[in-house]
Amino acid sequence: MSERLYFRQLLSGRDYAVGDPIATQMRNFAYLIGDRETGECVVVDPAYAASELLEIAQHDGLRLCGVLATHHHPDHVGGTMLGFTLRGVRELLEKTDVPVHVNTIELPWVASVTEIGASELTGHEHGDTVTVGAFDIELLHTPGHTPGSQCFLFDNRLIAGDTLFVDGCGRTDFPGGNSDDMFRSLRYLAGLPGDLVVYPGHWYSQEPSAALSSIRDQNYVMRPQTLQQWHMLMPS
Repeated sequence: MSERLYFRQLLSGRDYAVGDPIATQMRNFAYLIGDRETGECVVVDPAYAASELLEIAQHDGLRLCGVLATHHHPDHVGGTMLGFTLRGVRELLEKTDVPVHVNTIELPWVASVTEIGASELTGHEHGDTVTVGAFDIELLHTPGHTPGSQCFLFDNRLIAGDTLFVDGCGRTDFPGGNSDDMFRSLRYLAGLPGDLVVYPGHWYSQEPSAALSSIRDQNYVMRPQTLQQWHMLMPS
């Protein structure tokens, strides 16, 4: 099955959207997940140069069958940010008609930011799966950075969006953020079975990914075991 799995971690400003100053500054990761045998794939968080991500998949012999969004911020799905408008998911949907999978709580936020009709988005609950060929991707609701942030679990890998980075975690002081929810989400991820490899939403560390066991040991946001300890580390 590992030979069937198609997986690419793509850095904005380097692997796609080259020359885009915002993409280069923000250092977002997009991901392609697919089945080489069936030729299907999904893209995670296509905010910059979405057409290029589609072309990368097509060049590799894959056809896009869906979009997975970790959360609603413009650097992940498109929208206006830092005075720039990122076409993101809207650009992708102009090229191909595929479902856009978001957490149900996040659905109105994604619709507002991208100006895509809520009826065009597919809402999910915690534990739902999206199937790509022979692979099931489990959607995990991990609020804190935003109300409906979600992570994607598949094939011993965890795409963690802005919930968990290799070093640190996502901010909770943006609209919809909640520090206590972030603590609970981090404790939930810390308890996931197996030694998953964590793939974050941004490259903010020396390495672009790391084993969950290493992150448990070395990432300071994993140290608090109680909400009181979390408040001491992350005062409101």
